[in-house]
Amino acid sequence: MIGLGTLINVACILAGGVVGLLGGRFLIPRMQDTLMKATGLCIIFVGVAGTLEQMLTVQNGALASGGTAMMIVSFALGSAIGEAIDFDRRFEQLGIWLKQKTGSGDDAGFVNGFVNASLTVSIGAMAIVGSIQDGIAGDWSTLALKGALDAIIVCVMTASLGRGCIFSALPVAVIQGAITLLAQPIRPIMTAAALSSLPLVGSMLIFCVGINLIWKNTFKPANMLPAVVIAVIWALVMP
Repeated sequence: MIGLGTLINVACILAGGVVGLLGGRFLIPRMQDTLMKATGLCIIFVGVAGTLEQMLTVQNGALASGGTAMMIVSFALGSAIGEAIDFDRRFEQLGIWLKQKTGSGDDAGFVNGFVNASLTVSIGAMAIVGSIQDGIAGDWSTLALKGALDAIIVCVMTASLGRGCIFSALPVAVIQGAITLLAQPIRPIMTAAALSSLPLVGSMLIFCVGINLIWKNTFKPANMLPAVVIAVIWALVMP
């Protein structure tokens, strides 16, 4: 069944968020702060590992790096486009709207939790590649594995940042669902180079989210999202 992977992923996020919400009530603020920073540290290394996995290759017994030009151009142009559109503010507006609609007006950290959790679980390599696999071959295994990981991440983030993290299931459903539906039409342009560029850029964005959990407002990852599109275009015109 095409789309099953996203449904499993969303269900895992909701389950992890509920567990984190129940457990977070028993944590004092100092423990919540430590837990948030520990989560940020883990997310940083997930981003670093994913980036290096795509950039580094072994040639003649030695490590060689690649993708530097694509990375610089993608983030430079993508960030400029993102700042012009201001995706970061739009994510916050969505968070504010959800906060009002869910009766969470007394939760001061709702928007921050929603934005950080959404960016963490929506823009990684597994989200993009897994959705494409689901849409083309009906293979939901990658998204099911991602769902298990997301459940743990959202559980920990909800315990430290609050109930806003649970609603990260919404952008996951929209983004992954859209990629799954578009997988067949865009299949001809998803070359090996494009599939390599997407995880590289996505992992760097995840790194930025991890940094923000430790040092708030250092990056605006949402405004860097167009870098993903630029990376695909680069792979097509610069094979």
